[in-house]
Amino acid sequence: MKKYDAIIIGFGKAGKTLAGFLAGKGQKVALIEKSDKMYGGTCINVGCIPSKSLVNSVERLENKDLSTFTERKDYYEKSVDKKEALITALRGKNYEMLASKENIDIYNGKGSFVSNKIVNIEKNGENIQIEGEKIFINTGSETIIPNIKGLKESKNILTSKSLMELKELPRKLVIIGAGYIGLEFASTYAGFGSEVVIIDASDDILKREEKEAADRVKKILEAKGVTFYLNSKVEEIFDDENDSSIAISNGNGEIIQFNGDKILVAIGRKANTQGLELEKAGVQVDERGNIIVNEKLETTAPNIWALGDVKGGLQFTYISLDDFRIIRDNVYGNGNRSLNDRNVVPYTTFLSTPLSRVGLSEKEAIEKGFDIKVGKIEAMAIPKGKIEGKSEGFLKVVVDAKTDKILGATLLCNTSHEMINIIALAMKGNLPYQIIRDMIFTHPTMSESLNDLFGAVK
Repeated sequence: MKKYDAIIIGFGKAGKTLAGFLAGKGQKVALIEKSDKMYGGTCINVGCIPSKSLVNSVERLENKDLSTFTERKDYYEKSVDKKEALITALRGKNYEMLASKENIDIYNGKGSFVSNKIVNIEKNGENIQIEGEKIFINTGSETIIPNIKGLKESKNILTSKSLMELKELPRKLVIIGAGYIGLEFASTYAGFGSEVVIIDASDDILKREEKEAADRVKKILEAKGVTFYLNSKVEEIFDDENDSSIAISNGNGEIIQFNGDKILVAIGRKANTQGLELEKAGVQVDERGNIIVNEKLETTAPNIWALGDVKGGLQFTYISLDDFRIIRDNVYGNGNRSLNDRNVVPYTTFLSTPLSRVGLSEKEAIEKGFDIKVGKIEAMAIPKGKIEGKSEGFLKVVVDAKTDKILGATLLCNTSHEMINIIALAMKGNLPYQIIRDMIFTHPTMSESLNDLFGAVK
């Protein structure tokens, strides 16, 4: 049986970064990945990179005169080819980056625990076992498939992963779930020219966000042709000859039925632990199926850690990267880092007008007992947005009235995904809001609007 200093199950952001780090320290590393199409993890292959490649194509579509669905369908197919070329190159680069190191062995196959130090690798009915002094679980997450009559039997059901593999533009895309993933794909595919319908059991979208932001997002998407059925439940799905029929019930008990070419399931994701046989290693999970870890990412087994989506919490590739930093500092460093340091985490929903957020909303700050000041401006007042023809949305910041420290911000505007990092950095540095208010920014830029946003604080 081959022995390693470390076994890493999963070739995601945290796993691959950890493997490279350990190899650089001269340790012998085994990296297990069940699919050769997932080198580099979800982000590169079926998540952030391919989806944002399509978002970029939609933005370029605004400058093209493609009036018919056939023309847009052809453009979509070319966009998919461009996306595939990009992720194929990145996947190959990620593989070669680690495979070229003599002290890293990459195994293709499904890993499962035999004990807390021995892992079995199964591929095509053949099994080998390896032993590791330390084991790191980085298997990510997978789509939750709800128990809806006819759903699993339908040939037209898609997950966020299989949608990224779709070669032909759907004429009508039905999305079950009005969360972040569902709304991003709604924005993208409506931009390409699909008719998009969103169904959700809640009476509103984006309940974690500012109410005004959620309302504005809904209006922006509706202006792109997206139809919402909120406070509605999918009762049954059955396939017709060419598409699928979806029956839903609304809050009044009425049954509404319509058809769709494809149906995207986007109600959430769960930890990907199926088949790992965690119990044989003494690794416990919580009631939601997430691997239980402490603030240093240690599982309930003494020599096993969990990183990335599989442990629950925020599901972002940059969180996985920060998980690596925690492992690096606690297992191989001075032990200064922990999950408790993760108090400022910005995020973005990449809609046609991106929605970005960090820290507390106004409502959350009040509920936590803060005495607050608020600054708000409309995106239409920003010169750079007018230059680019992108003036939808607003910007809002919440400040602690006693300390002048920034508590949070919501930016629904052009390039908010870049701007939010400036605010997050100021929050991490405990800077008073006046620093950004009086900062000298280049002109004309979207970020210079932060002068006006923080100047509006009162």
